[in-house]
Formats: sequence, C-alpha cells, structure tokens
Amino acid sequence: MLICLTASHKNADFTALEALSTADAAQLPIAFAAHPAVDGAVVVSTCNRFEVYLDVQADERSAAGIAQTAAADALGFHHPESLEPLTEVRAAEHLFAVAAGLESVVVGEGEIAGQVRRALSIAQEAGTTSAHLERLFQRASETQRGIKNRTGLGEAGRSIVRLGLDLASARIDIADARVLLVGTGRFAGVSLAELRRRGARHVEVWSPSGRGNGFARSHAIGHVDGRDAALAAASADIIVTCTSTEEFVVDAALLRAGRQQLAATHAFPGSEPDASRAAGCPVHLGAHTGAAPSAVAAPAPALSAPALSTPALSAPAGCPMHAAITDEPRCPVEHGRSAQLIVDMGMPRNVDPDVATVHGVEVLDLETIRLHAPLEHLTATTDARDLVRKAAERFERGTAERQVGPAIAALRQHVQEAMEAELERIGKRGTEDERRLAEQALRHFAGVLLHKPTVRARELAAEGRHDDFLSAIDALYGIAADDVA
Repeated sequence: MLICLTASHKNADFTALEALSTADAAQLPIAFAAHPAVDGAVVVSTCNRFEVYLDVQADERSAAGIAQTAAADALGFHHPESLEPLTEVRAAEHLFAVAAGLESVVVGEGEIAGQVRRALSIAQEAGTTSAHLERLFQRASETQRGIKNRTGLGEAGRSIVRLGLDLASARIDIADARVLLVGTGRFAGVSLAELRRRGARHVEVWSPSGRGNGFARSHAIGHVDGRDAALAAASADIIVTCTSTEEFVVDAALLRAGRQQLAATHAFPGSEPDASRAAGCPVHLGAHTGAAPSAVAAPAPALSAPALSTPALSAPAGCPMHAAITDEPRCPVEHGRSAQLIVDMGMPRNVDPDVATVHGVEVLDLETIRLHAPLEHLTATTDARDLVRKAAERFERGTAERQVGPAIAALRQHVQEAMEAELERIGKRGTEDERRLAEQALRHFAGVLLHKPTVRARELAAEGRHDDFLSAIDALYGIAADDVA
C-alpha cells in the first residue's frame, strides 16, 4: 500500500511547518522504515512542505493508522494529525503535482523538482527505498520534465527566492543598497544570483558556521568575519538570511550592538556633512570640545511600502555619548539605517521576532511572502494538472499489473508444465515431423488459452479486484495465493 503523509502551506499553519522542518531529514527515512509494517520510506522536506511517502504492508483500512503510528515514533510527537494521509493513486498524483511545482507557494517554481530528486537519493543512501517507491519517484521526475516541455508552467523560472526579492525591490533600490547575505548553502547561491539580476553591486556574505570566506571567494563578493557581523548587519540596507540552522542568526541584540558601534564614529552612509548637518554627531563633538550641542537634525524618512503594511517604529537605541550629557529624547544623528529590510528565507526562521522592537526594521519572512504569491497561470496550470492526472492513472495501472504479474506467471507456468508433459508423451510415439507439428500447435493453443485470462487479470487489478483473480486460479487450477511469489 502506497501512502503519503503531507503537511504544507495549503493544509498546515506556519508554526507546524516550522516545527516539522527541525527534524533531521537525512535520518527520518530510517526512523520511519523502522516500523515493522513499513517496507520503504522517502521524506520530502522543504521550506513550505513536509511529506513522507511510505510503502506499507497493509490494506487501505489500516494503512493510515500504521503510517500515523510510524510518524509519531519517528517525529517524537503524539499528535501527528497535522499530516494529512493520501493513499495509492491520490498519493501518486500528489507527488507528481509537487514535483511539477503545482503545489508550491509560487506555482511553477523550479527548485522543488531537484528537492524531490534529492529526497529519493537520501533514502537510497539510507537504504530505505523499495521497488515501488523507486518507480514512483522516477515517474514523478519524468512527469515533471514532460510538463516543463509541454506547458508554459514555470517558464519564467519563478521561485520563492525571486518572489521575496521582488517584494524587497518594491521597497528598496537593490542596485544601490548594501546587502548582507547570511548563509552559504544552495538558497544563498540562488539569492545571490537573483540579487545580481536586479543590479546589486554591494553584497557581502556572513556565515555563522564559518564557511563564508570560501563562498565569498568563489562568488567574488565581500566576506564578513564573525567578529564584525553586528557592524555589518547594522550597516546593511537589506539583510537576506537563508541558513538551515535551528538557531536565530539575526536578533535585536545583534542589530543594537552594531548600531552602538556605528554610534561611536557615526561613520556610515548618510552621515556625511551637508548644509543642515554638522560633520559627525554634534553632541558627540560637543562632549570633546565643550561646544554647545547643535540643532537636532531630522532623521531620514522611512521608505514607503505600498505592497505591505509597516509596523509602527519604536525609538532608536540612544547614543552613549548623547545620553550622558543631554536630556534630549533623540540623538541628532540617526544610528544606522532609518529603514532596514530583512528578508528571512530560513525554515525554521533565521530571524528572531524581537527585531520588530528595533527602530526602522521590517521583516519579510516566508509566511509573509507566500501571502503575496501571484495568481496561478490558469491555462498552463490546467494543462499541467491534466498531464499529472493522466500520469498518475498510468502509474496506477502499472502498479496494478505488477500486483497480478506473479499470479499470471504462475498460471503460465502451470500451462507450460502441462504442455511439456503432453509433448513428452507425443515424442515417444510419433515421428520427428509429427512431434514438430504437435509442438507448434500446442504452443499456439497455449498462447490463445492464456490470452483471455491475462487480459482479464489486468482488468480486475485495475478495478482493485486483484484478490478475485487469485481466488479464480486457485479454484480452477489449484494455484494458491501462498504459492504466488
């Protein structure tokens, strides 16, 4: 029995998906396959999806219960009801649609096809696949390629990364912005390519795991040492996070620490002197020269955000020098960016929600991005859905035929043995020519005799009546189900 347990942005909330994403995808197939009734397991885990495909020794009535028990054991929680069960042809059709990008936040996105292939590879390395699951995932890849070639779905190469940066582009000019990329994995590479496609010229990378230097060299961008991470984060117009760590990599403390470092020198873009602003922080200068503080300059205006609502901004962290010598509520010079955008591509989240308490910071996370996903391309999607349905039906027919294959083989062997016995009897009595003609006639008759039962067996299997065929050959020829390998 093929069964899929699925939780995605379509049937589960963001909190549940985030919790599921923390599970070790490399070890989960082994954990699921440990159940005695599970013959094979493949786990597909992405930023907006968690699915397990199981080959289960059970009938349809008990398969879902077995799968839920296996999930509770493997995932370590007692309420796996967030995982919706799909069986047989529904499970196959679902996987084919997933691989084609039809179930993605951005319909037609291309990354999911590779993620489905990698899920099979991980299960193969773990030794948890079965022949049935191997065939299922191979057909999924074939279906995805067919849809890509025959429809316009995904022709623009849309992806969740592209959508997130599209939303960011509506708020900040990426070409002139200082961008800090946090992470060095596959999503980081995709994000960097998308940033460059939008003209980004000032990009640095910071890796909390320490792999940033190699990534920076191979992609010809700047590298931020971990000791300078706070300063780099406070200096950036846009921070794009895309790490797989379960810990927050950007939080309010990091941004505030960086802004304090900036406040010490005010050496950041936007602090250059002009007609209305003295060089450096007037209060800071006054502390050293004895001069009176100059007039308070207005902070830089926040960027408008027509596409998304912006939360109310709190006051910035105070300047240490300013706080020591004056009771004015604001420092004349803005500490860090007056508007800073963080694009959180991580699952689980890379950014602590407490950054909302830092002045001028706005976060675009996966939950926000998916709310702004564009409408499906209706014609291409309809054509793709039709191809998926037909592919699932072909897969189901092939599965049904494989179920009755051993029984058909047993029937053929039974007829073959009877024919060989008759040929041996004829061979003892007739001439060589008689024996040759008799063999030709018997083999032709055997083929005619077996044709109708073979066709009927496949028809019964397609109708889900595999057991009816087994019962028939047992009653007629004494070929018991236990004798069918």
